Amino acid sequence: MAERRAASGRTAGGGELSVFRVVPVEPRARRGRPGHPLYVPRELQGAGRHDNPELYGCLYAALDAVAAVAETLAPFRGTGRFDRRMLERGGRPLVLCELLVAAEAKLIDLDDPRTLVRERLRPSQVATRRRRRTQEIAADLFRRHPDAAGLRWWSTIEASWTCVTLFDRSLPAVRVGRRTPLAPDLEVVRAACDALAMPL
Repeated sequence: MAERRAASGRTAGGGELSVFRVVPVEPRARRGRPGHPLYVPRELQGAGRHDNPELYGCLYAALDAVAAVAETLAPFRGTGRFDRRMLERGGRPLVLCELLVAAEAKLIDLDDPRTLVRERLRPSQVATRRRRRTQEIAADLFRRHPDAAGLRWWSTIEASWTCVTLFDRSLPAVRVGRRTPLAPDLEVVRAACDALAMPL
């Protein structure tokens, strides 16, 4: 029987994949609307690693809760000590949201050497900070694999962390699990700050 391990992602009950996303949640927001954990801000996309808003919208998540928080705080790296205002966006508190992805959803694993060989890709192409290249790769995979729910790839902050990009066509197969408002004393926030060498 599969175990639900919310702190580290992996597998939830029923074989669902548990991933984490940090968003400024509006408790009353309906599914698909701003403030909901599954809202896709497609009109604002275009600069992210796998963004191709002319083709699809996407959500970025991680298998590990600490990774999701660290990816959110990464833009503040090098700015000095942690400030609790970093846990807000647009006046709304950031919330760690567990997303449960249906077991049958297919994710193309760009951390699997066999996938890279099959897709004729090199690790350096997947990990590059040149967004134009990673967006081209994502667009190509989206078109050639119409059954793919998204991509798996490794974090450029810590290679042992697995990030997940969910295409918006996969969202009917995703439901929202636990929501945890972020606070400076939470272990996931402390661990993320430690990974970013950001003093609390």
